[in-house]
Amino acid sequence: MKEIKAVIRPNKLAVLRDALVALPGFPGMTVTKVEGCSAPSRHVPARTKIKDELTDYTSKVRVEIVAPDEVAEAVFMRITEVAQTGHYGDGLVWITDVEKVAFIFKTTPGPE
Repeated sequence: MKEIKAVIRPNKLAVLRDALVALPGFPGMTVTKVEGCSAPSRHVPARTKIKDELTDYTSKVRVEIVAPDEVAEAVFMRITEVAQTGHYGDGLVWITDVEKVAFIFKTTPGPE
């Protein structure tokens, strides 16, 4: 199992949800509101002050998905394709291994 996490702009969430639901084997997702700022960028226009960049807590959403290995790459690619806006600081997508999973409603481990 893999966990795919992404921090994206909220205006991309509806189209991302639709794109992910269309994937065969998509297991669902958790979405939370988050705020944050990026480290100072080397790509900052001269008119932007570093202080302004560090205090720009742009609203974002964090998407978390636990998916079987065979679906994880497709989910990762779909997020990467759909969430792009072409602006620095728009987000990040990453995958980590999940050591163990249990469905709480049935209290047994495994993907069944």
